Amino acid sequence: MTARIYQPARSSMTSGQGKTKEWIVEFPATSERPVDPLMGWTGQTDMASQVKMKFSTREAAIDYAQRHGIAYQIEEPQKRKHRPRGYGDNFATTRRVPWSH
Repeated sequence: MTARIYQPARSSMTSGQGKTKEWIVEFPATSERPVDPLMGWTGQTDMASQVKMKFSTREAAIDYAQRHGIAYQIEEPQKRKHRPRGYGDNFATTRRVPWSH
């Protein structure tokens, strides 16, 4: 079982960066998810896939995995490209495309 160490992306519903600074250790599911025949709900018999551990740094997450003998795979975060712009940039004379209604 290989754990996945990653830094979560920001929510697409917000512009904020909350809950994106921590690193998460997550375990993959090792068994199929059974379907309840009466209600049609999916269940889960694997406890490890329900566990998400949060760490403040990448090194702390790697250290935890190594101390407990857990194989891990690191997924590097993709940093967003931030271009600071303001409202006045809409009317700048150096625009590539003229601004109009």
